[in-house]
Amino acid sequence: MSDSRSVAVLGLGAMGHAFATNLLKADFDVTVWNRSPHKATGLVENGARLAVSPADAVGLAKAVITMLPDLAVTREVLLGDGGALAAMPAGATLIQMGTLGAAETDRLIAEVGEVRDDIVFIDAPVSGTKAPAEQGAIGILASGDRDRAGAVVDPIFDVLGKQIHWLGQAGQGARMKVVVNAWLISMMQGIAETAHLADSLGFATDDLWQVLDGGPLATPYMKLKLDMIASGEFDPQMAMQWGLKDVGLALEAGDDKALPSLSQIRNLWFDAVNAGYGEKDIAAIHAYLEKYRR
Repeated sequence: MSDSRSVAVLGLGAMGHAFATNLLKADFDVTVWNRSPHKATGLVENGARLAVSPADAVGLAKAVITMLPDLAVTREVLLGDGGALAAMPAGATLIQMGTLGAAETDRLIAEVGEVRDDIVFIDAPVSGTKAPAEQGAIGILASGDRDRAGAVVDPIFDVLGKQIHWLGQAGQGARMKVVVNAWLISMMQGIAETAHLADSLGFATDDLWQVLDGGPLATPYMKLKLDMIASGEFDPQMAMQWGLKDVGLALEAGDDKALPSLSQIRNLWFDAVNAGYGEKDIAAIHAYLEKYRR
């Protein structure tokens, strides 16, 4: 029988690694799996068990967290040969936390239900980046049957997030994530262009922030990105390649004709990724503009 504090984390990118780290600190029994096993080294040293396959990871898990880059990878990990879904204990909870898109999440929910109707599917993408994830301070956009899964997922979410928003039936979390990311990406593009304009007129990013600080236009996110722009260091909190993916998901979920700015951002960020900025933070769009758009 699976233990109520036994959690499997599938996918150890920046976010999944942070989730596993924080669960270990909170004394959960954590098993991890990643396609590149070396990413689990520090976690194993702190008490995690490294599984050899997704199926191996979930055999005793009351909750299984997937934090994978897209639908194709998530389907393969859950439903492919040696996949996790068939090996999950009866009545376990699947917590899908990656950014897959609205239609994509609906497809996954349906496919999981066809194979395992005893599994509770919680759709719970996150609002936040690497640093807040490491601090256990992300927002969680949760949806699904909380009445059935709350006793399992609430203690997990309390460790991983600062704000947990329950949004209705499974799939609503994915929809809200598309909306939130559309705003984040639009804001980042605006920050980059505004910093470029300030520089053109003889003002440093710090000058701009000092004018805005304390007023309604100042946000901590803006300060973080202005500091990146000023330093020229773009250690990825959110890599531009994933930002580009998320722009596409927003345009797919919405009406392209009503989202003209996002359409233009998609084209611009596509060019930036092709120019070698894909693994840098999305704030590097400023560096791309400076280099290629003067």
